[in-house]
Amino acid sequence: MPAPQTRREVRERQSFLRQERPEEPAYQGLRGVMNKLGFKMSPSLEEQSARNDELAVSQHWPGPRVIAVVNGKGGAGKTPATILLSAVFARYGGAGVLAWDNNQTRGTLGWRTETGPHDHTLLEMLPEVPRLLGTSAQSADLAHFVHHQPREKYDVLRSKPIRLAHENRVSPEDVDAIYAVAAKFYRLIFIDSGNDESDPMWLRMIDHADQIVVATTTRADHAEAGALLLEALEDRDERSAQLARRSVVVVSQADPKASAAELNRVVTGYQPMARDVITIPFDREMVDGHLRFGMLAKPTQRAWLSAAATVARGL
Repeated sequence: MPAPQTRREVRERQSFLRQERPEEPAYQGLRGVMNKLGFKMSPSLEEQSARNDELAVSQHWPGPRVIAVVNGKGGAGKTPATILLSAVFARYGGAGVLAWDNNQTRGTLGWRTETGPHDHTLLEMLPEVPRLLGTSAQSADLAHFVHHQPREKYDVLRSKPIRLAHENRVSPEDVDAIYAVAAKFYRLIFIDSGNDESDPMWLRMIDHADQIVVATTTRADHAEAGALLLEALEDRDERSAQLARRSVVVVSQADPKASAAELNRVVTGYQPMARDVITIPFDREMVDGHLRFGMLAKPTQRAWLSAAATVARGL
C-alpha cells in the first residue's frame, strides 16, 4: 500500500518562474532586417549555430584550463592558432586568457602580437616566480612581464627570440614554475609550442595540458608531422593517449591555390585520429606581420569561432 501523500506533495504546482532561456530574435540577414521593421523572426540556422558557438566559448570553467598547440614541423600554423584561439576566447569570455610561448628556439609569438610598454619575457619573469606566488602578489604585478593585447583582451608571455637557442634554454622545472603563476592568475592558458617533441620542456607542457590542438596546413609534410605527433602521444602513456584521442585538429589553407581535394585529404586523414577537425579558409591577414582577429575576413572569423567552440566543448 503506497504511503499517503504529504501536504507539500498535494500542493505541488507549476512555478511561476520561467526556467527556459528565451531566444533572442534574428539580428542578421533578411530576418534581421524584418525584425527592425517590427516583425518577430527567429534566427536562421546559420545565425543560431554562431550563437551556440559564442555561448560555448563564453563559459568559465572551475579551475584553469591549459590548451597546448602542437606540431613537430615549423610553419604549420601553431602561432596563428595560439593567437586567434586566445583572441576568440578573450573576446567572448572576458579577461583571464594567456598566450604563452613555450619555445626553446626562436618562438615568433612575440613578433606577431603587440608589444607592451616593456620588452620583458618569461626569462625576466622566472626569477620573480616566488614573489608572484606569494600571498601579497596581485594580478597587476604581471603587467611587468606580459604584453596585453588591448583590442582583443588577452595577454602574451613571450620567449626571447633574439637570443641564441642555448641562451633561451628553459628546464622542465621552469615550465612548472611558469605554469604555477599562469594557473594562479589566468583561467585559460594557450601554449605555443616548439618543434622538438623529445625536449623535456615540450613533454612537461603536455603533462600540464588539458587538451591539445594540432595545427597544420594542407602541405603534406605539415600534415604528416602532426599525425606522427599524435601517434607518438598514443604510445607515450595513457594520459597522453587520451589527449591525442580528444585532440582538435585545425587545418589552415595557407596556400590559396590548394585544391578542395588536397584539403579533403588532410581532413579525412585526421578524422579517425582526433575528436574533431576544423578547416580555416585562406586569409592574407594570417600570412605575415601582427595578427589580429578583427582584421580577418568574416568567413575566417567564423571558422576560428567554430574552432574555439570545438576546443571549448572538450574542456
